Amino acid sequence: MGGEHGWSQISSTSGITTGPGKYGQISLELATASRTVSHDTEMLFSFEGDSFQDDAGRFQVVSSNVRVVEDAAMGKQSGLSVGNGSGFSVTGVPGSIFSTLNWTGSFSIEFWLCPAVVDNGETILSWRSSRNVDGYPLYQILEATFVKNHLQWNCTNLFTGYVENNGEITLSGTKSVIPNKWSHHILSYDSETGLLEYRVNGLVEDLKYITITGRERGGVYPLMLGNPAVLEISPSYAGKIDDFRVLRNAISNTEDFFYQNQENYQRGWTAVRYTVDGGSFISKPLEVPVGSHLTHLEASTIVPEETGIEFFVRAGDNFYSWDQTSPEWIPAPPGKQLSDLEGKYFQVMVKLYPDGAGTSTPSIASLSLHYEEQEPPLPPFYVKATAGNGYVDLIWSHTIDKATNYCVYYGERPGEYLGRVALEGNSPVKVGHENSVRLTGLKNGRIYYFAIASEYNEQIGPLSQEVHARPTIQSR
Repeated sequence: MGGEHGWSQISSTSGITTGPGKYGQISLELATASRTVSHDTEMLFSFEGDSFQDDAGRFQVVSSNVRVVEDAAMGKQSGLSVGNGSGFSVTGVPGSIFSTLNWTGSFSIEFWLCPAVVDNGETILSWRSSRNVDGYPLYQILEATFVKNHLQWNCTNLFTGYVENNGEITLSGTKSVIPNKWSHHILSYDSETGLLEYRVNGLVEDLKYITITGRERGGVYPLMLGNPAVLEISPSYAGKIDDFRVLRNAISNTEDFFYQNQENYQRGWTAVRYTVDGGSFISKPLEVPVGSHLTHLEASTIVPEETGIEFFVRAGDNFYSWDQTSPEWIPAPPGKQLSDLEGKYFQVMVKLYPDGAGTSTPSIASLSLHYEEQEPPLPPFYVKATAGNGYVDLIWSHTIDKATNYCVYYGERPGEYLGRVALEGNSPVKVGHENSVRLTGLKNGRIYYFAIASEYNEQIGPLSQEVHARPTIQSR
């Protein structure tokens, strides 16, 4: 498998993708930990794959000057903006956030940034719309902009009934965003508690309760976004952006990888390419001659420091009865001699693990299974044929090998055992472990040729010496 033969023998994969291998061939490696679409995903631009699109399928790209590059906070690829007018704009389908005049409820906006520079006024997100209040347009703004090396959020007239500071709410980061370093940002709103919070690398930077009391307890001002409008992403920003995601849920109510790893963030670890559980693939059941013995595996791999690969095999005669755990998977490090693995089918499972930081993956370029075929059973050394009236009696010596069956071949021409007239059956007639048989229903005066083969473990060996006999009416 692999190499010039490709990976068509793979049956199933989990967390595995293809990558470049030696000499332009394809290898298998861990799939990246880029975001995936869940039930509450409203929008997701992961920048992975060949096409630049919303993975959730709810937003359409109107215009784009973003270039996909091979560097990312999560996964392998991210989007690169090079300054003013270099971002992308999207519009949503009816019913989607930013594209429907309605009560919005909880939401979260999440993305990774790696700016080339951090200049005042650089904008990461901009949505401008309006809604009608008492016959007058009420303009609405949702923006994320750099101010003095910090990302600042501006939410104006988004919450019905909130008039403090002319309806404007500002949340600002406290830590500086550092050029050429990835940082993770989330703006989250919980419609049940009224909590609007901004987090950077998993830690709260700023928050505000959008309630009548301005505290945790109190009536909540509901969020209502106005008329459909274009959402601009990184419209004036120089740097990389990755995994831009919008959820119909508050992050505090969402099971999220980053919030389960606060300690790692405090240590400065932010870029995660691969999940700690790694990935695996399983081959199809590979058919070999019956009774073959698997001796060892060989694999061409690249295993960076702290990463790992484990190999497992199993064998049997009937794969239709196999399940995930039976037959048992046997560890099979490449090059190690194996024993007690015999059958008509072999199957291999390979598990790949990243390093502890989730930044490196092992890869496998090719995999081969080496086995020894079962030696075919020897034929009987001695065979004798005696003719009778419409029949031939055959007797032979037992083979010195194990034999579970003897197969009697017969026909009307030398070396052509295509007989179909014997009452005992068509050629070859299997007679079990007996060493004699009478074939009846043969035509008197017709010559017949015979040979015997031994069978063991469904494998039929070579033929014995040929004998012949001509049935006749016996004289009294």
